[in-house]
Amino acid sequence: MPKLGMQPIRRAALVKATIAEIGEAGSLDVTVSKIAKRAGVSSALAHHYFGGKQDLLVAAMRHILSVYGAAVRRALAGAKTPRARIDGIVAASFAPGQFEPAVIAAWLNFYVQAQSAPGARRLLAVYQARLRSNLVHALRPLAGDRAPEIAETLAAMIDGLYIRHALGAAPDGQGATARVAACLDGLLGEGA
Repeated sequence: MPKLGMQPIRRAALVKATIAEIGEAGSLDVTVSKIAKRAGVSSALAHHYFGGKQDLLVAAMRHILSVYGAAVRRALAGAKTPRARIDGIVAASFAPGQFEPAVIAAWLNFYVQAQSAPGARRLLAVYQARLRSNLVHALRPLAGDRAPEIAETLAAMIDGLYIRHALGAAPDGQGATARVAACLDGLLGEGA
């Protein structure tokens, strides 16, 4: 088995420290120096691996999205029906590890950064396209031509619940999942 070098270990520590620092500060008002200290490395090494704070945030979001993507893939692999596919996507969005204060703060700041940083903007566009595509695919058998519109509504609701919790409401993944499911039921005309 090849020996794992220090670079991947330090990079992972810096990514986790970035999420933790943003979560603690609730904003991008963190320094590379504070992130590096939390990760147990020098700020020079952090700059060497990532370049700057924006690059660290993008790397942190890549990590968050990678974890989220793996959860979505697991949910989709086990889904037997279109509704189960949608429920799996939504549940992955609000799963423990995703819907927690530090990650929510990172998401909120990522949305802000995507307004001005091309790398963040591209990463956000990829996430949004994949979410929409997965939802539309699962919704087609249930909603036909209305699938894209319903997918946009569900994606907006997911984003909105993240924003609400970023602004002070305690994260409640099960409650958030149930709210999106109830909205979907209403949009599909079920449970009425």
